[in-house]
Amino acid sequence: MKFPLARQFFHREVQQPDEQIDLERAALYLAQEEYPEMEVEGYLNALDTMAADVKERSPNESYPLKIIQTINRYLYDDLGFVGNTADYYDPRNSFLNEVLDRRTGIPITLSLVYLAIARRVGLPMVGINMPGHFLIRPVIAEAEICVDPFHQGEILFPQDCQERLAQLYGHPVDLKPAFLEAVSVRQYLARMLTNLKVVYSNRGELEKTLAAIDRLLLLFPNALPELRDRGIIYYHLDRLTEAEQDLAAYLAFDPTAADASAIQNLLQAIRKSSL
Repeated sequence: MKFPLARQFFHREVQQPDEQIDLERAALYLAQEEYPEMEVEGYLNALDTMAADVKERSPNESYPLKIIQTINRYLYDDLGFVGNTADYYDPRNSFLNEVLDRRTGIPITLSLVYLAIARRVGLPMVGINMPGHFLIRPVIAEAEICVDPFHQGEILFPQDCQERLAQLYGHPVDLKPAFLEAVSVRQYLARMLTNLKVVYSNRGELEKTLAAIDRLLLLFPNALPELRDRGIIYYHLDRLTEAEQDLAAYLAFDPTAADASAIQNLLQAIRKSSL
């Protein structure tokens, strides 16, 4: 099967070691599959221009908090970026080109814009996959703060993060060190694709759900839940040969999976229908 050109570009990008993957470029290749006429270089240039504007506004002192405040004023006051609370599950919220054009998105894509600008102005930051909400933080030992790009770049100290967790879960939650660990570039892209997978699945758009899973498997070829889910999608698309291959491989890798019995029953149904 011949994959779209954007898929080929994405695959080539993510074959590199994690530290060499260009996160913004890879994210734009994800979007280009949805928007084939989109110019990737144009959006990368737009991020360059935004960073240059921030540099012009930045004070001479390069303190992290000063830079963060400058980025916040630029993104949220000058450009009007805002978290999309009105239509959170709009798939456009997961595409970097749409987020830049519409100036709205979800936590992970607004974080991507923020990270791209911060890196270009000399403030290295990383994404952190805190339970329930994606945040970013500076890579500076003495700066024990997080930034919430979905909420106007709000600065959060560890106590604030713990209170945010309590609000999300409705009861006190310990802020474990693992909650503030940096995600890899592959993990970042996988989170974006998982969002798309869920959105498209809930909308009944099976082909687009399949495309999201295919790219998740390019990132993590041994992700068994994705292999299983792709097999189930193939089944619903009446692509029974491919469904059988994926589901049989899933059981071969994990014969004691919690859902092994259900998958085995589905395999039997597929094989009977092929007789």
